[in-house]
Amino acid sequence: MITAPCPPVPILMYHEIAQPPQTGSHLAVPPGAFAAQLGYLHDAGFQTVTAGTLAEIMNGGAGRLPDQAVVLTFDDGFEDFHRRALPLLIRYGFTASLYVTTGWVQDAGPQSAGRRPARMLAWSQISEAAGAGIEIGAHSRQHPQLDQLSRAALREELRVSKAQLEDRLGVPVPGLAYPFGYSSAAVREEAREAGHGYACAVGNTLPGPRSDPLALPRLTVRRSTSMQAFQQFTRGRNVPVIFLKDRALTRGYAMVRRTRAAVGGVRGGD
Repeated sequence: MITAPCPPVPILMYHEIAQPPQTGSHLAVPPGAFAAQLGYLHDAGFQTVTAGTLAEIMNGGAGRLPDQAVVLTFDDGFEDFHRRALPLLIRYGFTASLYVTTGWVQDAGPQSAGRRPARMLAWSQISEAAGAGIEIGAHSRQHPQLDQLSRAALREELRVSKAQLEDRLGVPVPGLAYPFGYSSAAVREEAREAGHGYACAVGNTLPGPRSDPLALPRLTVRRSTSMQAFQQFTRGRNVPVIFLKDRALTRGYAMVRRTRAAVGGVRGGD
């Protein structure tokens, strides 16, 4: 559990930065809306830290959080991060945490795994992002529901993805984001054993003093997110109301997944 007292820091979760004609995902944020959101954060005096830095400080590590800190995270590794998000981040002097599904890397070659949902980042683009100060984290190899896997398959997903990123980039990979935000006690244990110091879930709430560093909650930013709602939840206001439906759905999905895991015999054996 997190022990060091600090003000709640919103951890924002992004996916694609794309217009509706280019994607059918409701999680995709239009480029204009994304630019307005970053502009607001900059003008309002927010300063970005990586998820890894936040987790380290919240766990009593050295350093101090800015008075108005925010964490920007991006899941999956869509190519539009390099084309649309990275230039704006650099312009505002912002950092972020980018979680890459290694089997989906555009030029993964023989290491490709699963069907890519869109055009994804190439290794050179991921390396460029790392060189620009972006924290690179893992997001599994094939983007499965980790809490539905056998222990052996779970270990492979977590360890191979971390090793691939570290081998290709030559930098440590300190944490991961769970695909779909799904985890369990077994998943968190294996994440820790794989060497991850923290992990991001979804949660749609703010991290607090009792937050598990291997299940840091994030706030979902999607196509329908209004600027008014964005301004409110980045300031920690009305979070339970804004994400009431999301949290109810999360609780329902968690019950279904636990039932599936029990019926399928996913207990933790090999």
